[in-house]
Amino acid sequence: MASIVIRNIEDSLKERLRIRAAKNGRSMEEEARTILREAIPKSEPATNLADLAQELFGDQGIELDNHPKVPVRHKVIFDK
Repeated sequence: MASIVIRNIEDSLKERLRIRAAKNGRSMEEEARTILREAIPKSEPATNLADLAQELFGDQGIELDNHPKVPVRHKVIFDK
């Protein structure tokens, strides 16, 4: 695994990270890793409707006729 060093973090930001980590029962390092994992997805977001449908629903056992890919016109955000 790789390591990174982040220099010149404001004291107030470090304190907020410390408090957040404590609330979640994690070390500051684990909290920072969690924040990075949530902020940076593993894959690029879908750029067209077909890819978005595949990302959301996966293989549900339904086969549809091929349709030309249509660009996604705006970012879709789903609440957790």
